[in-house]
Amino acid sequence: MKVTWLGHAAFRIETAKATILIDPFLTYNQSFSDAGLTIADVSKGVTHILLTHGHADHVGDTAAIAKEAGATVLANADLAAWLGGKGVEKLESGNTGGTVHFDGFTVTFTNALHSSAQQTEDGVSHALGNPNGLVLHFDDEPTLYHMGDTDIFGDMALINELHQPEIGIVPIGDRYTMGGAVAALACQRFFNFKTAIPCHYGTFPVIDATADKFVAGMEGAATKVAVAKVGEVLTFS
Repeated sequence: MKVTWLGHAAFRIETAKATILIDPFLTYNQSFSDAGLTIADVSKGVTHILLTHGHADHVGDTAAIAKEAGATVLANADLAAWLGGKGVEKLESGNTGGTVHFDGFTVTFTNALHSSAQQTEDGVSHALGNPNGLVLHFDDEPTLYHMGDTDIFGDMALINELHQPEIGIVPIGDRYTMGGAVAALACQRFFNFKTAIPCHYGTFPVIDATADKFVAGMEGAATKVAVAKVGEVLTFS
């Protein structure tokens, strides 16, 4: 399995049977363009797009990529309905606690402590369902948990008990999610990740610019911290 960080909370995951984008916020993601990446390159061969919640910095380029690639989009029920109104044709929906089955992998919606909405041109804010984390179980690859945007919460222990994820994608930027020190506490107290990949930092001036606090908080842990460069490919087996 290959995992590529595309900046912010966006990832490309390549497996034997699927090529997946999670939260493809690319066009207005400066770290993505600064890395010399293009949407055409990272969306090549994409079969599925998975969304944690409805904020613009996570939905991003979903509609355009789905149309171009013919990919299936998975989102919570409210967000999926909204995307249908934006012209996305191949949609699957679910909600917290539910599992959706695809060829070669499943996706389970978990809880996340955040919000989920977008404001239209008339200034009206539209709620787009509950925010979620996503647990991906594969036929022949390690289980991966993208936490979405969230704070720490005690029921992370149940997520670990139910799913035993080996790879954790962890938001650490503070201000809109938990910060690095709290994210490290979450990883050490509630999970047994073999690898933790920090994200949701270095994108905007108001969030942390580096993963330093997370790295410091994880010092001495059995979990490997993979601080990826944008565009870097991490390989797991």
